[in-house]
Amino acid sequence: MFRGVASLTLDTKGRIALPSRYREVMREKSNGQMVITIDTQDRCLLLYPTPDWEVIQAQVEALPSFNPAARRIQRLLIGHATDVEMDAQGRFLLPAPLREFAGLEKGVTLIGQGKKFEIWSESHWQEQRDAWLEMEEDISLPDQLNTISL
Repeated sequence: MFRGVASLTLDTKGRIALPSRYREVMREKSNGQMVITIDTQDRCLLLYPTPDWEVIQAQVEALPSFNPAARRIQRLLIGHATDVEMDAQGRFLLPAPLREFAGLEKGVTLIGQGKKFEIWSESHWQEQRDAWLEMEEDISLPDQLNTISL
């Protein structure tokens, strides 16, 4: 559903506008209701249509809270989860604590990831993308990738 890279601008109020090609899908899927949270591996944000987020939240809540790794994920993902709403122009507010976490300033990069978006600071995205492109090819890949032909 959501794919591609888009360069966006964060306005003075802390809002970004979802590219027009995604707005109708977001309205159909969630009536413009979305959830934004932090990524637990990288300094970026994750943006989900609310119905998709609710499935993930239920799975995270079902993890055993006495397991330290599971509790960490619960605290970070659910604890930072914030409801946002897309306005008529396709804009939505990125809350200040989340902007600070991801180091978001004027230049923002939106990365489609199927059922969600990642939101990166433009400079951090470029650095991270370049680092991934330069990685050695002997990294360990999941076996499932062996069945995909590009």
